[in-house]
Amino acid sequence: MKLNKVLLSMLAAVAVQAIAAEPAPVVDISTQKSYSGSSVLSASEQLEQTKRQLEAQKRAQLNLQNQLTELQDEVNELRGVTELHTHQLTQILDRQRELYQEIERRVSQATQQTAPPSTIAANTVGQTPSVNYSSDLTENEAYDRAVNMVLKDKQYDLAIPAFKEFLSKYPNSGYAANAHYWLGQLLFNKGENAQAAKEFEMVVTRFKESTKRSDAMLKLGMVAQKQNNLAKAKQLYQQVMSEYPDSSAAKLAGPRLSSLN
Repeated sequence: MKLNKVLLSMLAAVAVQAIAAEPAPVVDISTQKSYSGSSVLSASEQLEQTKRQLEAQKRAQLNLQNQLTELQDEVNELRGVTELHTHQLTQILDRQRELYQEIERRVSQATQQTAPPSTIAANTVGQTPSVNYSSDLTENEAYDRAVNMVLKDKQYDLAIPAFKEFLSKYPNSGYAANAHYWLGQLLFNKGENAQAAKEFEMVVTRFKESTKRSDAMLKLGMVAQKQNNLAKAKQLYQQVMSEYPDSSAAKLAGPRLSSLN
């Protein structure tokens, strides 16, 4: 609402400024004729004066429209920058959450490894352990190595085969959804849209509980839009907004959907 009020104030100021900038029509008193003791303009002079006034109004309206167009372009550009920064911040927060989860998992794993055998047995009697993380340190190291190539070393081209190798060795890993998403994002950035779509589709169809599913669905819509498949892009943006209405992906899908309507 504040942005709308600011824009309305700016537009009103521009309109007043544009109209005030136009010179007032000038009447040449030397062209006036005397009739019955009073000064009047001939019909042709009145018509000419009216034409000048209309032309002045048209110029003012044109200047105002041009300034409105420039303001709208600036607003759209600022909106795009805001969306980009919001998405980047969301990705950073997601990665921090992943790191905290991985730390908790490893602490839990270390605790289990150092606990007395009798304690472990007592805790597991009559229970079927549900483990959604890997106890294989090699698997954890492989995933961390691939992620660090992106976040730390910025070696994006090397990260692609690293994630592919990880998924080949550990297709059922607890990190598989994230690995598919990372791989899709890297391929998308390189313009390999068809291959990127396969990775995002894997997240959407196979890992329906993953926190990356809404983002993967958004990226599928972006791929479809780049491929000029606007019907599919609309359907995916609508699906994101329907299934994840409060997510950052839904907030990014909304403006993209509006631009396609």
